[in-house]
Amino acid sequence: MVTSGLSIKLFDFQEEAVIKLIDLTSKKDSKQTVIMKAPTGSGKTIILIDYVDTYLTNVSANTAFIWLCPGKGNLEEQSREKMMKFMPSRTTQNLFDALLNGFARGSTTFINWELVTKRGNIAIRDSERKNLYDRIADAHRSGVEFIVIIDEEHSNNTAKAKEIIDAFSSKNIIRASATAIENKRYEFFEIDEVDVIGAGLITKALYVNEGVADNTEITDDYDYLLDLADAKRKEIAARYKDNGKNIRPLVLIQFPNGRPETITAVEQKLESMGYSYDNGMVSKWMSEDKKDLPDNLTKNDGIPVFLLMKQAISTGWDCPRAKILVKLREGMSESFEIQTIGRIRRMPEAKHYEDDLLDFCYVYTFDEKYKAGLLSNMDKAYETRRLFLKNECKTFTLEKEIRDLDIGGLGERDVLNKIYDALVKKYKLTTNKADNKLRLMAAGYQFGDDIIGHAIYGEFVRTDMVAESTNYYTTRKRVNTHKHGIELLHSVDAIKSTIGMQTAKVKTILERLFRKGGTSYKKLLLLDTAEFYAFVINNEHQLKEEFREVTANIAQPMTLRLNPKKSTFHIPEQDFFKYDPCVKNEVEYLSNAYHEYTSGFATSLVRSTSEMLFEQYCERQDDIEWVYKNGDTGQQYFSIVYLDGLQNQWLFYADYIVMKKDGTVWVIETKGGEAKGKDKNIDRQIENKFNAFKKYAAEHSLHWGFVRDKDNQLYINNTEFAHDLADEHWVPLSQEF
Repeated sequence: MVTSGLSIKLFDFQEEAVIKLIDLTSKKDSKQTVIMKAPTGSGKTIILIDYVDTYLTNVSANTAFIWLCPGKGNLEEQSREKMMKFMPSRTTQNLFDALLNGFARGSTTFINWELVTKRGNIAIRDSERKNLYDRIADAHRSGVEFIVIIDEEHSNNTAKAKEIIDAFSSKNIIRASATAIENKRYEFFEIDEVDVIGAGLITKALYVNEGVADNTEITDDYDYLLDLADAKRKEIAARYKDNGKNIRPLVLIQFPNGRPETITAVEQKLESMGYSYDNGMVSKWMSEDKKDLPDNLTKNDGIPVFLLMKQAISTGWDCPRAKILVKLREGMSESFEIQTIGRIRRMPEAKHYEDDLLDFCYVYTFDEKYKAGLLSNMDKAYETRRLFLKNECKTFTLEKEIRDLDIGGLGERDVLNKIYDALVKKYKLTTNKADNKLRLMAAGYQFGDDIIGHAIYGEFVRTDMVAESTNYYTTRKRVNTHKHGIELLHSVDAIKSTIGMQTAKVKTILERLFRKGGTSYKKLLLLDTAEFYAFVINNEHQLKEEFREVTANIAQPMTLRLNPKKSTFHIPEQDFFKYDPCVKNEVEYLSNAYHEYTSGFATSLVRSTSEMLFEQYCERQDDIEWVYKNGDTGQQYFSIVYLDGLQNQWLFYADYIVMKKDGTVWVIETKGGEAKGKDKNIDRQIENKFNAFKKYAAEHSLHWGFVRDKDNQLYINNTEFAHDLADEHWVPLSQEF
């Protein structure tokens, strides 16, 4: 039986969570780390406060709690204020109090991650005053036990964070998040979202795209979605008023990237509806811009009815009057945090009204990546750990190459010619534009003057049910060149990312190929302006792949022009590696260049099959001194310059550097092999990289090779490139290496 000194009564599911935490942190046979998955709005902070008090009262008063919060939103201050309000008898402090006074028994120290993890912070640097590590050591010497609480832990799964956590040598670590995933090495329990709904703390359901119908004709995303959202807001506001409630519903408008032109377009639309910064109805909260944020923004009677925001405020910010979310589509690379939905699922008075209009929340979006992105920022199944380089590897050097930025790729005309030739060859195109259109339609290209979109819709009780939905409506927008110029540029941006050219030049190439007007040189289609806009936007993915295929063509030598810059590479003395905490039968890889590198750093969770097999192979060999796993990007890693089919320079990071006991140096690149007769390689630049690698190795008298897997066996090629592993140039690794 546990007792609690909390000044408010907990719901049953909250009490059960506290009991579960007490049970898991007091049993001797429990694992050190406990993960609590708590839906946004479940009262996670209240649960943890009650747990702290109950533990100190019933289990051990000789404990100091460390409460770590993400840097955004001043969450540590909010959490501390809640504890002082609901548990005034307990000692609380912040980081600066702890640096001054240390960590006393029975205290809870609330710490903002940024104060201890960002470079140059005062908490951990050496000085005349005691730093964080000194104070931790003092507490350990006095017999104080630590329990570390990591709030919103999805935000802090980093190597720097781990270093701080490890320093406390805590009895237990409690990780709490709305997006935590089960990990077999940890204790895990989940608060059921349905229980939170049943308590009236969050909405009964989430409605996505209410009012949208299949094949809906719209003029513009902003116009259409904001009109729907405002109509719903007015309906909810009127119902609150009818019920005698002074609650002003808030609409959140999310801009993942915060492009100025997109924000301006929305601001103009809102102003045309009668909502502006000047009349106090609109506020903006971007990381770089906080405009007209009133003190009562989060209060139920707050003045603004629209808040322009980015993902930055999705964590550690509560505004129960927020009922509607408008997620604007902006390019195709955004993610959508599940915490953001949590902002609109809270009930403003922590109870249901038995009125679906008020007991639901609403999302409006035409973001086609909504479903995939919804859960994309959930905690990774892997951890990140810092490892230190062995002494014998610290003197190793190798010359690496850096791009010569004074040398560009092919010019606009040459790129145009290559794209034209590739499309003609692939689809058997001619000078007959009508016939070309038919051939491209047969290949899956969409034509017309409507921009085609897909909108998820439906009613969802559980937030994660959205990711399982297969309900989509088709939307159609008749092209308006004034309104849809931004969308066109987004699509052109996505295409240009494959060829390293300026957006304007790529747009010109597309216009010369497909748009009516201008010179007839290399013209494949005669699309009018509206058709051209729709063609590029609707076929963005396919056009991107066409351009990517052209870059994968064999690069022609540029020996007279290309002269990569050189630099000396040293293996980093410390580095961060992804680690699989669920690895079975973990063993140390003694051949690795870093101390404490184990098989847990080389499982299928964090490595490709060929990488895993190669590291296992090296560990079995007697003639290897050490193996270094190179990074994938970054100036601190070993790189080689290669050219693509458009003569653009790119950096290639070979996977491994191997030192043999006889002093021989090998540089190895691993690639996807074959499985069940199918090629697993996804790198279209493989041949260009191979040729650049071969040239580099010859110039530096290095042993080298591309390594691929087939049927759990490794094969190497360091002679002439061949795609097919059955080719004679691919030989068993043991034969060459």
